[in-house]
Amino acid sequence: MNMEGDNCDPDRPAHPGIFPAGEGGQSYHQPWERSVDFPVSVVLPAGGTGERTGLQTPKQFCSFLGRPLISYTIQSFERVSWIQSIVVVVAKENMDLMTDIIQRFQHRKVRVVPGGSTRHRSICNGVLALGGQGEEEERLPADKPKVVIIHDAVRPFVEEDFLYKIAMAAKEQGAAGAIRPLVSTVIATTSEGYLDHSLERARYRASEMPQGFTYDVIYQAYQRCTESDFDFGTECLHLALQYCGTNAKLIEGPPTLWKVTYKRDLAAAESIIKETLSRSACVITGGSAGAVTLADALQKAAGALDMELDVVPDLKGDNGRYLLKEWNFIQVSVNHSSLSEVESMLKDLEAANRALLHPLVVIWVHLSGSDELSVSGRTPEPAAIADVASAAKLRNILLYGIQLHQSKDTERWERSVLRVAEITSALIRERSPALVGQLLQA
Repeated sequence: MNMEGDNCDPDRPAHPGIFPAGEGGQSYHQPWERSVDFPVSVVLPAGGTGERTGLQTPKQFCSFLGRPLISYTIQSFERVSWIQSIVVVVAKENMDLMTDIIQRFQHRKVRVVPGGSTRHRSICNGVLALGGQGEEEERLPADKPKVVIIHDAVRPFVEEDFLYKIAMAAKEQGAAGAIRPLVSTVIATTSEGYLDHSLERARYRASEMPQGFTYDVIYQAYQRCTESDFDFGTECLHLALQYCGTNAKLIEGPPTLWKVTYKRDLAAAESIIKETLSRSACVITGGSAGAVTLADALQKAAGALDMELDVVPDLKGDNGRYLLKEWNFIQVSVNHSSLSEVESMLKDLEAANRALLHPLVVIWVHLSGSDELSVSGRTPEPAAIADVASAAKLRNILLYGIQLHQSKDTERWERSVLRVAEITSALIRERSPALVGQLLQA
């Protein structure tokens, strides 16, 4: 027996191992990518009102880092190349809002259909649309998928490896679902509010999402279930068992499958995404020996801060892959104050459409020689970087500056490099709008 519920302590949400790097509507191919030789589609019920968050806006539409929660969830599925389509089911009054989100963030695998009055009615609408059997305006092409994955729109951290396990088990067994250990004892109460009995926790599991079904199983389950199931039921696996005799394969899921339920969970999700985006950066040296020396020193110092830096001379040729995988860039300039290198990088980032889903961070590190301050016109002008940063911010790119002076004193130099690494890490982690365009002194 399995109990449906949230498995995670909401005060300590689990961190996802990987957060997708691909842009909206783009499948991000990894070298270890799984191969699936049958069509798979996804239904995301997103018709909830979000009463438990205490917010006027339904939680799936609440925004952080410039994007609504549901966009992050969609991105988790869009990046998987073997998922052919995604149906998002929303309340009729939110159809226009959802359509705007899809267009704004260029989600290309997605179709929106109107939901029903209950969870099961909404999911059923999504399943019917996949089979070309919904209302005329919500029909999809009739080449129905072999497997349908159902997932909550407010569970943004789902990884491809686990989706693969669910899809393969659903194809083989007819149904499959994620489970997690119960973290609290479940009790039954009497009608008067007294303890009736408790369940032996070791024998039970929390039913989670995602769940997968062959199309025929989930379609038939909804065709055969009762009005009471539609109105009061919440568990799709139970419908498959009761009305199709399909006993689902249960797969223990990772702790990252937690659900955004309360207002504090939105802050936790934002923190997780910020931390994930801040794990690495690409340092561009321009090929200068001085810049390479500084970049190597920064790479070592950043390692002590749990941050990985890749050092490249430019973003051309094979190095152009960093434009498609990285969220943070550090341009090192030596002994000249021109922002031309930064401006060139900003053009490359804009052309790659990299700032669509997340704000990009670009940090210009200007290394000046010991005599540079005495040379007229060689020091960077704060107003210049502020102007470039203002224009970049309109494209969702956050530009910061750091001024570092070369020192012949080894100990002092090492302290300065460490200080640059610390400032860089903090800027990337916090993505503070207040410091955009400023030239910080290391």
